Amino acid sequence: MARATGFMEYAREEAPKRLVHQRVRDYGEFEQLLPETRLIEQAARCMDCGVPSCHMYGCPLENRIPDFNDLVYKNHWRRALEVLHSTNNFPEVTGRICPAPCETACTLGISQLPVNIKHIELQIVERGFREGWINPNVPIKKTNKRIAVIGSGPAGLAAAQQLARAGHDVVLMERADRIGGLLRYGIPDFKLEKWILDRRMEQMAKEGVTFETGVDVGVDLSVHYLQRSFHAVIIAAGATVPRDLPVPGRELDGVHFAMEFLQQQNKVNAGDVSSAKQITARDKHVIVIGGGDTGSDCVGTSIRQGARSVTQLELLPKPPQSRASRNPWPEWPTIYRTSSSHQEGCDRHWSVQTTALEGVDGAVKKLKALRLDWQQAAAEKWTRREIAGSEFELDADLVLLAMGFLHVAPGPLVQDFGLRTDQRGNIVVDANMMTTEKGVFAAGDAVLGASLVVRAIYQGRRAAAGANIFLKQS
Repeated sequence: MARATGFMEYAREEAPKRLVHQRVRDYGEFEQLLPETRLIEQAARCMDCGVPSCHMYGCPLENRIPDFNDLVYKNHWRRALEVLHSTNNFPEVTGRICPAPCETACTLGISQLPVNIKHIELQIVERGFREGWINPNVPIKKTNKRIAVIGSGPAGLAAAQQLARAGHDVVLMERADRIGGLLRYGIPDFKLEKWILDRRMEQMAKEGVTFETGVDVGVDLSVHYLQRSFHAVIIAAGATVPRDLPVPGRELDGVHFAMEFLQQQNKVNAGDVSSAKQITARDKHVIVIGGGDTGSDCVGTSIRQGARSVTQLELLPKPPQSRASRNPWPEWPTIYRTSSSHQEGCDRHWSVQTTALEGVDGAVKKLKALRLDWQQAAAEKWTRREIAGSEFELDADLVLLAMGFLHVAPGPLVQDFGLRTDQRGNIVVDANMMTTEKGVFAAGDAVLGASLVVRAIYQGRRAAAGANIFLKQS
C-alpha cells in the first residue's frame, strides 16, 4: 500500500496523448508521459485491498504491482525497477501495448476507476534507462551449453535473455530481416517505436545472446543440425496462420491479410522497403474486417496513409458500456472500447457478416454484407440469425482481413521433430514446457495460440526455466 487514503484523495489521470490532427501526420508514438508529481499521485491510489487481484488474478506475469506502486510513492525508483524486472523482462514494451488485465482486476475498480498501473510500469522502466540503471547482466560463469531459440517475438526474447543470464550460450534465430518478431513487424510504430526494441537488443547482445536473422529453421537449418549442434531447443514461433474469409471475390486484388499490410508499413518506416512497392490505403475506401487490436492497428495505419474513408466491420454484437451480470469482476470485462485509432476517424459496425466481394477488372470495388441478430439465453452460448432484408453494400478499394490468428504454421520444424499438437494446432508441452521430443521446448503463441504479449513473456521465462533444469540434469 502506498498511501492509505490516496484512493480517496486523487482521481485517476490518464497519460496525455498527442492531438489527433498532429499524430496522424506521422508514425511517432501518440502517448506521452505524465509529470512525475502527478504519477506519484497515481501510485498513491493503490489501496490496502488485502488481496491484490491485480497481481494474483489479472497479471499473467504475476508482476508485484502493489510493491512497485509503494516504492514509486516513496521515491525509491531504483528498487521499484528491480521489483518490476524480477518478473518482466520488457516492461518498456508491456507498458506501451499491453491491454492491462491487471487494471481491470484492480480492487479499486469495483467502485472507482482503477489504478493506472500500466503507465506507472512504463515510467519506472523509462526512468531506469534515463538514469543508466539498466545495464547488461553478464553471467559470472559459463556453462558451455548451447541453446537454440527459434523465433524472436516476446516469448523468444524472454527465453533467450533468461538463459543467457544463466550462463548458457544462446543463439536466437529469426527468419525475418530484423529481430523482434511481431513486436517489430506487427505492432505499428505509433504504438511502439522500434528503437525501443533495439535498445533492449543491445543489452541482450552484451549479455551473450547471438542474433541470427534471415534463418528459416526447418528449411535453412534441419532438425538433424539442431540436434547435433545444440544441447536444447526452444520453439517460440508466433501463431502466424491467419483466419481467412471464404466468400466469393476473396481472390480479387486489393484483399489482403492485415499482417501483410502492417508489416509493409513498418518496413517502409525502417527503410527496408520502398513506399512505391507497398500496399497503400491512400485515396481509397478501406474496409477492415475484424474488431480486435489488429483491426484497430489497420485503422490507424490506413488513416496515416491518407485513406479516403475507413470502415471497420465486426461479426459479433456491440459490447455493453459496462460489465454484464454474467461477466463479474475481476474477470476481463467484455465491454465497449474505443482505441486511439478509432478516435482518429473510423466508421464502426457490429453484427455484420460479409457475404461477397465484387470487383472491376480484377480489383475489389464493393463489399456486400448483411446484419445479424444475436441472442443469448442464460448460461448458454450466443446464437445468431440473419436479419431478412438487411443486405447492404459498401465501397471497398482495399479490404483488410483482421479476424485473428489460428496457430503456429505447421512447417517442417514441427513435422520433422515429430512434435505432438492439439486439435487447434498448438504444440503440446508438459509442466516444464518440454514438448514430446526430449530437450525441445516450446513457448508463447506456439503453445497458446495467438495471445497477449504478457502471456508470451511469461511462457518464455517458464520455458527458459524448464530448459535450464534439463541442461543441469543432462
